[in-house]
Amino acid sequence: MSDYGMRTIFDGDMAAAEIAITEALKGVGFGILTRIDVAETLKKKIEVERAPYVILGACNPKLANNALNLEPELGLMLPCNVIIYQNDNDEIVVSIIDPQAMVGMIDNPKLDCLVKDARPLLEQALNSI
Repeated sequence: MSDYGMRTIFDGDMAAAEIAITEALKGVGFGILTRIDVAETLKKKIEVERAPYVILGACNPKLANNALNLEPELGLMLPCNVIIYQNDNDEIVVSIIDPQAMVGMIDNPKLDCLVKDARPLLEQALNSI
């Protein structure tokens, strides 16, 4: 685990991991706003082959609205990124940004309440897969 994310090793393939984390996030009030297939994009744009790597942009509308009401510039850090990739050991890794790391760069103590709401939900989703 990094200082800025929470992660788990998924027992399955990339497609199954993406479905599992999408459904788990949905179960705790998050939807997926964006999907970027990094490996496919790099292959198209610069002809680089790399292991599978996908970025999902997850958002809980209620929490996002509350955060933007407290700190309009927080939109620079939204949505919450989820990454799914195949590591050097051929394991499928699922990682989610730690909301504390996101708001840690912002000097606004009012955001702490949102971290306390968001982090357990994201952890619950990650731990359920």
